[in-house]
Amino acid sequence: MNNAMSNIKTVVEEASAFELDKYTALAVRIRKTILDMIYRTKSPHIGPSFSIVEILTALYFRFLNANPDDAHNPVRDRFILSKGHACAALYAVLAERGFMGNGDLDGFAVNGGRLEQHPNHDVMCGIEVSTGSLGHGLSIGAGMALSSKIDRRPYNAYVLLGDGELNEGSVWESVMFAGHHKLNNLIAIIDYNKIQALGCTRDIIDLNPLGRKWESFGWDVQEIDGHDFEQIFNAMSSLSPEKPNVIILHTIKGKGVSFMQDQVLWHYRAPDELEYKRALKELLL
Repeated sequence: MNNAMSNIKTVVEEASAFELDKYTALAVRIRKTILDMIYRTKSPHIGPSFSIVEILTALYFRFLNANPDDAHNPVRDRFILSKGHACAALYAVLAERGFMGNGDLDGFAVNGGRLEQHPNHDVMCGIEVSTGSLGHGLSIGAGMALSSKIDRRPYNAYVLLGDGELNEGSVWESVMFAGHHKLNNLIAIIDYNKIQALGCTRDIIDLNPLGRKWESFGWDVQEIDGHDFEQIFNAMSSLSPEKPNVIILHTIKGKGVSFMQDQVLWHYRAPDELEYKRALKELLL
């Protein structure tokens, strides 16, 4: 097992005292922060932000070797939000983790603010790469993973992709590249909520059989419920030490608010006042 994988095992052992309900409560708080940010600024993408809350919470509070007090550490793990339009979720998690403060969140999507509607490179804030033009994140992550091996710096590269993003050909070039080079320190995570910008993925470009596609390129594949912390923890602590890894998260767009769930409308729409109050009530139940 390489040193980067050993880092994961160490983090898991150190975090073993935390109970699942604490992570669940943290996820609720993060969703509330996302809701507040998007309602205040009338921004889009609350649906795809809500579907990745659990995985981001698990990564930043249990698995990533990344510390806001040592943000430029050369052996820190790299995380890339390739589906950059869901940045409200990333910002909320980074604030909880201490990479930025609530004052920074107040500067989301406003003139003169620090945080744009797609992530902008700022390592001190925990943002490794500027993203938003879909299909690029996995290529960058593969380059980082290969660089780690060449430079003998033991870190992992994690890349979170949207399912609609898998329509981009550059993604599959990266999948082939990583399989060929056996980049076992590259972990791709797919937010498989099955709804992309213009409708259901099965109607636009059907991705199935998704897992078998990745396997055919030499990746180790796990498919789990992307909102179940226990399944996430088990998958993240069972990564292959020999192949690049992909975890396919079966998620729900708009997870956490009943009237937003599985609705393409909430890829774009911000809640009005009544919808905000209704969503807030559901999150606080």
